[in-house]
Amino acid sequence: MCLYSLLAGAAAGHHRFPDGFKFGVATAAYQIEGSWNVSDKSPSMWDDWTQQNPHLIPDGSTAEVACDSYNRWEEDIRMLKDLGVDYYRFSISWPRLLPTGLPNQISQDGVRYYNTLINALLQNGIQPYVTIYHWDMPRRIYNMGGWQNPLMITWFGDLARVMFSLFGDRVKTWLTINEPLLVCDVSSQGWGPGKKDTEIGLHLCTRHVLLAHARAYEIYGEFREQQKGRLSIANQFMWYEPEGPGDEEITELVLQYMNGRHAHPIFSKEGGWPPAVERHVAKSSRDAGYGLSRLPPFSEEEIEYIRGSFDFLAFNHYTSQTVRAARPGEPVGGDAFFDVPELRARTQGRPGWPAAENGWLYVYPEGLRKILGWLKQNYGDIDIIITENGYSTSVRSLQDDDRLHYYREYLKQLLLAIEEDGVNVVAYTAWSLMDNFEWTDGYTSKFGIYDVDFSDPERRRRPKKSALFYREVIRTRSLDVPDPHIKDEL
Repeated sequence: MCLYSLLAGAAAGHHRFPDGFKFGVATAAYQIEGSWNVSDKSPSMWDDWTQQNPHLIPDGSTAEVACDSYNRWEEDIRMLKDLGVDYYRFSISWPRLLPTGLPNQISQDGVRYYNTLINALLQNGIQPYVTIYHWDMPRRIYNMGGWQNPLMITWFGDLARVMFSLFGDRVKTWLTINEPLLVCDVSSQGWGPGKKDTEIGLHLCTRHVLLAHARAYEIYGEFREQQKGRLSIANQFMWYEPEGPGDEEITELVLQYMNGRHAHPIFSKEGGWPPAVERHVAKSSRDAGYGLSRLPPFSEEEIEYIRGSFDFLAFNHYTSQTVRAARPGEPVGGDAFFDVPELRARTQGRPGWPAAENGWLYVYPEGLRKILGWLKQNYGDIDIIITENGYSTSVRSLQDDDRLHYYREYLKQLLLAIEEDGVNVVAYTAWSLMDNFEWTDGYTSKFGIYDVDFSDPERRRRPKKSALFYREVIRTRSLDVPDPHIKDEL
């Protein structure tokens, strides 16, 4: 049964988005650019990992060509213009801009490419929203320890300064780091080229990510008055709810661990780690025989340094989970999307929630409204930008009804959060502009609203039904639009 038949019952209504609300789409450099060894670009950690481990990717693919956006950026601009988006969220490749990973060498070809892209966006009335780090760490930095090395705070600050200096006169919205949950938690559990260490390395990574973000925010203060931009971090927030009666306490602890650990230090009035998480890890560390908590404490100076390092709150949201405590003797898996080993918590989709074919994306539109309410409750009235939201399929088709109705239902819940709950959401970003290299899934997982033919040397792009729907939502600023008709000619 398709998602459409399960969700089509509720009409979209006559809801309109507020005046000034912005719509965009997103991509990431590594997933679309290709040209992995063009000019003086150095390999990233993902270049190395995919080339050395094709057996760990379902189709054995790499991102050496991907969507070929390094050469076909004009086609991307045409798609964006046709959609009518207000902004385009993309990332700048660290090894393409700084081949050594450090600011001693700035690639003039890299500067040219991103200047050309940014200027073309602005000429077409599209604002660039730029992510500084979307997982494509240079090999050299990775080999020196990556996010588990405290020098990353300095190295990331240097990268941010170069970007602000080169592009900040035109880029007015910056995201520092994409999804610390994936950068640290999931990678530390062995996903992709991560450094596997769930007991200590994971928490060191999170600590350094937060301090590096704050360092970039501090550096941007040197540019803010002249450039008049804004900056935040793009977290990954899932909604969690109790599996049944009696699971409320463990659920709130999971919310604080999975979401608050990356948000509380920045957005709360108190700063620092969420107190419940700090207490829990300290106790579990003592019980395991460690002399100190495995969650490294922040000094008072560091708490103040990180606290308030934002101009808005940004987050990616795809799915929701239910939570219960693991039963005595029950194993707790190592996938942060499903289980939380640190808390001995089991999470899963609720029976009856439709699921995408990638196995982890359960469709629960109400979860978006609920996580927005939780953020308002915990951090107050902050401008919120949803920086990613989308649905995956495995089969190529322009008739993507499941994706279209995922967007319709999630946008409906977004409007309810704005209209009835008073949450100050100011922008929404669909993931993704087009099918691309989906990390460890290769090209088998497709999030795009545009189809890309990866067997075609020209990488032909074509709009799916969801693209036509999203275009009408943007044009009318309303969900009161009919489903479009499209002929599937793949």
